[in-house]
Formats: sequence, structure tokens, C-alpha cells
Amino acid sequence: MGTKQTVSPVATKNSTHGSPSKLKASSTSSSSSSAMGNGKHRETKTKTTEANALPPQKSVVVAYICWLFGGIFGLHHLYLHRDRHAFIWWCTLGGYMGIGWMGELFLIPEYVRDANEDPQFVKQFVAKLQAYPKPPYSSKRFVGQVMIGHLFGQVCSMAIPETLIGGWDLSILHWAIPIFVSLGVWLVGNIGREQGVWWHCLLAAFLAYPARYLIYDETYSLLLTGLISALTFDGISKQWRRTPPRRGSPGERTFKLTTAVIIYCAFWGSFLYFNGTISDEDGGEVPIHEALHNFLASAWWTDLKQALQDTYNYAQHHGWYETWKEVFESMDVDGERNSYKVLGVSATASQAEITAAYRKLSKEYHPDKVKDEALRAQAHQRFIEIQQAYSVLSKIKSNRRRKNKQYQQEEEAIVL
Repeated sequence: MGTKQTVSPVATKNSTHGSPSKLKASSTSSSSSSAMGNGKHRETKTKTTEANALPPQKSVVVAYICWLFGGIFGLHHLYLHRDRHAFIWWCTLGGYMGIGWMGELFLIPEYVRDANEDPQFVKQFVAKLQAYPKPPYSSKRFVGQVMIGHLFGQVCSMAIPETLIGGWDLSILHWAIPIFVSLGVWLVGNIGREQGVWWHCLLAAFLAYPARYLIYDETYSLLLTGLISALTFDGISKQWRRTPPRRGSPGERTFKLTTAVIIYCAFWGSFLYFNGTISDEDGGEVPIHEALHNFLASAWWTDLKQALQDTYNYAQHHGWYETWKEVFESMDVDGERNSYKVLGVSATASQAEITAAYRKLSKEYHPDKVKDEALRAQAHQRFIEIQQAYSVLSKIKSNRRRKNKQYQQEEEAIVL
């Protein structure tokens, strides 16, 4: 027979009727648990409310203004948080010299509805999700993927130095070209409400890239690589972006875009520095890095650098304001010094001396007094310079007399 377990009455009593301190501790623990539970509930409720809140609403008018004045650089896409689209527009000056920019004239309202998560837009998007398991083929997007992939691959190819750098042959870097081709394809494929993974494009690009050994024209081999990568993305990787793209903070967006721009500009800079050439006086081509080295070693640059250094030292000793004042005066922005030179008078000449020199020179260089037709044009130009010089000096002298007269009147008023 089995034994029956029983609970002792004493134990039951002790467990039910504990000491006052134990009851107080139990009550405090229950209150803390309840408070923690309410806090977690409120936190969860707050997060749910923030998740369900609509993003800051964008204006169609502002979007069109950005499109009109900065659309060729993707300003309207930045405003609508379409950063990938903005970067592509910046790289291609509005989609290959403004072609894509002009084509967006009637698409901006839809972009704004997407950014605002407009209920009508969401309803239409849900209908697309129900009608198509994956995004349907878009010729515009597909062509864009191939073109941007080709562009990025071409820029990478041009940036690879064609000559030995420090005794190193860097031509092996051409195997990095498929990476940038696939990045261009993936970047276009992930714009808006469509997305896909990068490694599909990367694998397809590397598999297609060896065709460069069969197709000796690099343009066609890059096009083939971009085409295979885009077909792979469209057939395997492409899918709907069911949730709105995450909106990063301004600092995060600025960091990502700035990094992408610096990398893109660095490739162009590498191309210009290592592979770019300029023409010399004899029509020959000189590499830009050699021309830059020769320029930095030239006497003109040495003199300019020394002049800048002397100006800096002078400013450190006499002060920047005084230095700027002297530089401004030496620029002769009002033409006073040149006018004295044209009339052949000193800087301390009076108005009477200036007028006498002007009349003398005007008679001497008047075009009607020059009989030789070959010298008449030169005399006419000299006559115009004399007229302008007299006008400049007369105006300056008049202003100074007026200021001196005003100053004397103020002094007399103070004395009285």
C-alpha cells in the first residue's frame, strides 16, 4: 500500500501566518513586482505607439523645389530619405546627364506618398503584394542596374594604375572590378520598395567576369558582367520590401553618404593622378602625376610658396588686420594708383594738376588728330584710358573733400 503525504498544520500555519517583518517584505516584493510589471507594460506600449506613428510628413511642393534646383544631384531624394537613389543621381548627374532627372517630373507625387506612408499608397502596395509573389520585371530598373553596374566597374578599371608604382604591378587589382559591378546592380535593385541580397550579384559577377579573356573589348565584357549580375538579381534575389525602409538619424545618413562619396571621388582621383595625361607645348602627352611633380619643383611655385610664407610671417608680426589692409590697398580696387600712372602725375598731385595733365593728354591722343589709320585705333584706346583715369581721380578727390568738410564741421560743433 502506498503512503499518503500530509501537510503539517504547524507548517501550514507558519507559512500562512508569518512574522510581521516577513509579511512586510512579502508585501514590498509584491509591490515592486507590480511596479516593474506596470513599467514594462508602459514601455512596451510606448514602443508600440512609436512603431505605429507615421513618419514626419513630406511636402510635394518642397520636393518639387528640391527637384528643380538640386535634382540633378539628388537633392529631392535626400529630402524624401531615398539616399541610395540620391547617391546614384549624384554619381551620374541626374541619371546620365539629367535624363533620369527629367523622367521623374511626374513620379515625385508617388515618391512623396511613399515617404509619408499614405494610406492610399499602402493600400495599392498591399494589392501588389497580393497579386505578385515577387516584384514584376521592370525594364527601367533593369536597364538602370546594368548601366550603374557598368559605370562602377568602369570607374574601378580606370583607377587601377597602368604603370609600376613603387616597383609594384597593380594590374592584379582588376579582380576587384566584379565587386563594384555587383555593388552598382545591388544599389539600384534596393531602391524603394524592392530589395535583394548582395552576394547573389557578387557571385554572378565573378562567374561572368572571366569572359574578359574572350571578349577583348573591355566595354562589352563589363556590360556582359553587369547583365549577368542584373539577371541573377532579378531572377533569384529580388523580393518585396514589406516594411518601410528604416530611417537613420541625420548623423548616420551623413556618415554613410559622405563615405560613399569619398570612395567614389577617390577612384576618380586615382584615375586622374596615375592614368590621366595632359598635352605639352609640342602636342605630346605627359602623365598628370609627372606634371604635378614638375610643377611643384618649378620656380614659379617656389616663388609663390615663398611669397605666401613671407606674407604669413609678416601677418604674425604685424597683425592680420594690418596685413589685410595693405594687401587690399595694393590691389588698387578703386583704380587710383593706375589712374595716376595713366595721367603721369604723382599721388600728391592737386586737382588743378590732374586737370592740366588730362587736357594735355586728351589733345595729344585725340583720335581726330591722328592721321595714320594704323595708329588711330591705338590712340582711341589711349584716349579712353585717359578719360576713365580723369573720371576716377576726380570722383575720389571730390569724395575726400566732402568727407574733410564734414569732419571739420563736426570738429567745430564739438568745440562750440
